[in-house]
Amino acid sequence: MSAATALHTEAARQQRLLAALAGGDDAGFEALGLAAYRANAAAVAERALAAACPTVQQLLGDESFSAVARRLWQVAPPARGDLAQWGGALPGLLAEDEALGDEPYLADVARVDLAVHRAEMAADATLDPARLAMLGEADPAGLRLHLAPGAWLLASAHPVAAIWQAHRSDAPDRFAPVRAALASGHGEHALVWRQGWRGQVAALSEPDAAFMAAVLTGDSLAQALDAAPLLDFEHWLLQALRLQWLSDVEML
Repeated sequence: MSAATALHTEAARQQRLLAALAGGDDAGFEALGLAAYRANAAAVAERALAAACPTVQQLLGDESFSAVARRLWQVAPPARGDLAQWGGALPGLLAEDEALGDEPYLADVARVDLAVHRAEMAADATLDPARLAMLGEADPAGLRLHLAPGAWLLASAHPVAAIWQAHRSDAPDRFAPVRAALASGHGEHALVWRQGWRGQVAALSEPDAAFMAAVLTGDSLAQALDAAPLLDFEHWLLQALRLQWLSDVEML
């Protein structure tokens, strides 16, 4: 057997194994061994998803989360070897699960969890003071801002930032703002970014959200300012520098 043929045969065998692990045809694999593979794969899936979506795990509880992780492994198995990249289909699965209809915020919380997970794996970026100085020298129409790698914005009908933050607080009344927001039907614009080594989530005001959405879209500074006429840009910039939102100022 040639090396090329051997590689093709092994690749085909691995594909059949992955299909069998996902619940497909068991033919060609010894039953007890496959059962062990499946049990191990399910446990690995649960651990990987828990690492990426800890807030969802706390909201669902361990037993329900385990069932969700196993179902996700079956319907959307990993497409690559790095399980840290797996789980992107979770929000859709949660949104479609009728049994979770009394917790409609779960899908967006999963989106936030996954965005935090991605932000924590994002590349480092250091803002060059010389490029920052262009803000005081150049026409805003000729400048474009860049947020830190991994920065992401979600407009949600639910208080997802408050939910995320409450699950990381030790305050005795930490869930009171969440209950109040849910009762009033209050949604949030949630910004996700990495500060230092840790992912962060914050609720933004309407002007801040409109401005940062335009920045993330790639608009010029002038266009982003036009999108948020009520924005206090000086205040935004000081906050962006303090919280490490801004990574670069580009001349167009």
